[in-house]
Amino acid sequence: MKGKLIIISSPSGGGKGTLIKEVRAIMPELGYSVSHTTRPQRFGEEDGREYFFVDRHEFQKRIDDGEFLEFANVHGNLYGTSLAESQKVFESGRDLIVEVDVQGAIQIMERLPDESVTIFILPPSYDVLRARLTSRGTEGRTELNTRLRNAFDEVQQYSGFDYVIVNEDVFTASRQISAIIMAERQCRDRQMEGIQVILDSFDAAKHHVDEE
Repeated sequence: MKGKLIIISSPSGGGKGTLIKEVRAIMPELGYSVSHTTRPQRFGEEDGREYFFVDRHEFQKRIDDGEFLEFANVHGNLYGTSLAESQKVFESGRDLIVEVDVQGAIQIMERLPDESVTIFILPPSYDVLRARLTSRGTEGRTELNTRLRNAFDEVQQYSGFDYVIVNEDVFTASRQISAIIMAERQCRDRQMEGIQVILDSFDAAKHHVDEE
């Protein structure tokens, strides 16, 4: 069974990073691709864990070399998902969960429509999103306002996604995402190889059943 690309996207502050951590704890078999970014490293972050932090010259070189599955300029910083790392997990048969902004999600959907399962995370309201962004204290006033302005357009993109999760709380939302992934694994097309093995075992020529 070939793996699926589980795309998790939301406006900034929607909680996608926190939810992915929780889903990976629930489903440790999931593959995960760490993205590259040019944004400054925040306090408590580690290079190679949250992101690979690179400068713009290095990021542009990777674009020129075709190393990204998707990339986008988000709030003035560049973000990209490694093509090689994604393919390595993807081809192993494991599902790969990726955290991408709305622009990047649209790129992947256009590039790999049949391999993607797309999930959009909506905050319960604008006021909740603003409170979450403000309380985390990782952006200055100018950047915070940029993210809030961009959110008006980003939330309108929900209609292009397969599933929508309203992130009222991490416990509930993470389990809803896990349920979607489990349900997707039961799709007929993803199970055809295993189904055929079972059907072959029902070959009448291989068995003798007494007639009453």
